[in-house]
Amino acid sequence: MTQALEDYLEMVSFLSDEGAVRVTDIAQRLGVSKPSVITALRNLEEQGYLEHKRYKGVILTPEGERRAKEIRERHYFLTSFLKDIVGVSEDIAERDACKMEHVLSEETITKMRHIVSCKSVE
Repeated sequence: MTQALEDYLEMVSFLSDEGAVRVTDIAQRLGVSKPSVITALRNLEEQGYLEHKRYKGVILTPEGERRAKEIRERHYFLTSFLKDIVGVSEDIAERDACKMEHVLSEETITKMRHIVSCKSVE
C-alpha cells in the first residue's frame, strides 16, 4: 500500500470514530480534491479495505479496520516517542510522525518501543 493510501485509510478510520464518513470530509481534512479522494477510495475498495456506497458513505471492512488500527497505533507511538522521549513540540512530533510512520521498518519500531519500555522502568 502506498503512503498516500495509508493516509486515506487512516483518515477514514479517524473519521469513523466521529460518525459517518463522507468524501467531502476526507477531502477537507486531507486538503485534497474530491476526485482524488474518490480515486483513492476506489483503490482501497479494490484492495478489500473498505466499501464506498455513493450517498451512503465509507465503511471499513474487517481487514480495513485491522490495517487502519496498525497505522494509527504506529502514528500514535511515533508522535508520543518524538514528543516525550526526543522532546520536540507536539506540532513537530505530529508532522514528523506522519512522515515516519510510512518509512520506518517494523524492526525499527520494535526497537524504539523497547527503548521506551526500558526508559519507563528506570
